[in-house]
Amino acid sequence: MSDLTAITGARIFDGHDWHDDAALLVEFGHVSGIVSLDAVPQRSESFHLDGGMLVPGFIDLQVNGGGGVLFNNAPTVESIRTICAAHAQFGTTALLPTLITDTVEINVAAIAAGKAAADQGVPGFIGLHLEGPHLSLARKGTHDPALIRPMDDADLARLIAARKDLPNLLITVAPETVNPSQIKALTDAGIVVSIGHSDAGIDMASAAFAAGASMATHLFNAMSQLGNREPGVVGAVLHHPNVHAGLIADGIHVHPAAIKVALASKSGPGRLFLVTDAMSQTGTDIETLTLNGRTITRADGALRLADGTLAGADLDMIDAVNFMHETIGLPLEEAIRMASLYPAEAMGIEAEFGHLRPAAMASFVHLSNDRKMRATWIRGAEVWRA
Repeated sequence: MSDLTAITGARIFDGHDWHDDAALLVEFGHVSGIVSLDAVPQRSESFHLDGGMLVPGFIDLQVNGGGGVLFNNAPTVESIRTICAAHAQFGTTALLPTLITDTVEINVAAIAAGKAAADQGVPGFIGLHLEGPHLSLARKGTHDPALIRPMDDADLARLIAARKDLPNLLITVAPETVNPSQIKALTDAGIVVSIGHSDAGIDMASAAFAAGASMATHLFNAMSQLGNREPGVVGAVLHHPNVHAGLIADGIHVHPAAIKVALASKSGPGRLFLVTDAMSQTGTDIETLTLNGRTITRADGALRLADGTLAGADLDMIDAVNFMHETIGLPLEEAIRMASLYPAEAMGIEAEFGHLRPAAMASFVHLSNDRKMRATWIRGAEVWRA
């Protein structure tokens, strides 16, 4: 059996350009090239698809759960494996299991689970996202206010140590509870710092970005809004060109008009990218779930606490892509980039993730011509098929 596989029979989008009548070459879990059909190496093993398109695998940087598992409720390597498998059926080939505000003990357990997942090579796992507990009470959202607190020296040391055990670490903090010197120490250690759940004004948010924070968590949600005299966190994100921002594109968390305004306002190199903020319901018919002892109800395309507060999203990545294409009107290529290339750039992993050019991880999705999920590959291995 050859180590080289040539996948044919579908249009190929490499993250930048389309290729027709071409083959995707996969070798040892990486892309070795895209070639015309008459240039396929004879030694390759052929895998033929029946039409549709191959696109880069989706990357989700905010995933609270899936497959019936909520990471906060069970911070184990088995939970990570279940969550990754649940999201693979919706095209996600790389994700950050996300732990929202919880106790120190739960945070320690989550970090240990992430290290085990990395050591075991769990398909789809690329690191952790710790969203809290160092947030603003004024913008707590669904986070338990009893557990929100400022960052202390022990927290800082624990996060810096955790980064050494994880392939990637993203943390969401509010500049009200994490100061610029702490942010600098975190980013100097290789941690990606995102501003979120914050009521900061533009000056405080800008100081956080100047200290090294490079991202914002679920733009518009749980943050100070854009005003004419005080632009808030939203204004700071759109104003600073190097800042990336996640976006929950379900038509519930952010109005389509606001999404269009943000897209028009945001200059690069920082980009808006898609996240699901999914909870344990993804891939299941679960109608209720529990977080920190509170019941969350799934209804009408949303997840809410009893008081109506949104608690994560009832969203998967292929639906987010289709929403951006169909409702927002983005070209399909750009909607796909928002789910693949742009989150990879936000994490600084675009050398291997988010595209299908040579040396990239061979993680990709087969879609039908009407953008329905057909199959998912992670690192050259098929992990799900419709």
